[in-house]
Amino acid sequence: MSKAGKIPESLPDPRVSIVLATFNERDNIVDTIRSIFEHLGDSVEIIVVDDDSPDETWHLVEDLQNPRVKLIRRVGTRGLASAFNRGILESRGAVVGWMDADMCMPPVMLPGMIGLLETYDVVVGSRYVPGGKDDRVWLRVLASRAINRLATLVLGYGIRDYDSGFVVVRRGVFDRVSLIPTGYGAYFMEFLYNCRRKGLTVHEVPYTFRDRQKGISKSAPSLWRFFSTGLQYVARIFIARFRHKD
Repeated sequence: MSKAGKIPESLPDPRVSIVLATFNERDNIVDTIRSIFEHLGDSVEIIVVDDDSPDETWHLVEDLQNPRVKLIRRVGTRGLASAFNRGILESRGAVVGWMDADMCMPPVMLPGMIGLLETYDVVVGSRYVPGGKDDRVWLRVLASRAINRLATLVLGYGIRDYDSGFVVVRRGVFDRVSLIPTGYGAYFMEFLYNCRRKGLTVHEVPYTFRDRQKGISKSAPSLWRFFSTGLQYVARIFIARFRHKD
């Protein structure tokens, strides 16, 4: 493991920490980091957790030499949920957020989402509330909508985009709910469900999710992986529900 961009002690603690989990995102990572800084300025630290990408995404992050960008390069360990969890554990901001690093989730949304934390504990970027849009190929949209409708039915609480993965939270949320660091995107459904079970407020804001313009999707590089991932999501919905029968 190596780290780059260690934040000097002379810099004040950031107000916001944004975690990016990466694997083979060299085509997108620099644009994503620059866009986050463009919209959040000096109030943010960015933590990139890279699973030793063969395309050397981690090397591009190192080359930025930005004291507000922290790199965690994991060698021998992989997994989206565990990468986000590692970044959250090492974050310092009063607000913690995480999102994809492929520019499908617009950083321009972050200031407004963070502002809503004055009222809510958790704010989620949502494709499926009124005003939101999922602008991917029809098969992926159909599958995602079906999974989210099942999650809404089984888990309840009226959440429309249970597997969004685009979120900002108050740090105090982690005093009551832990992120279970297993699986791909399905971890997020259990996280939101547990937040609501604990009485925390969750608010969804609409945004347009656009399909990646560069690189290859990690969830659907093949039809087999696409359907396998979908089955994992369905299983996680019922595991989350019946893990807590109260």
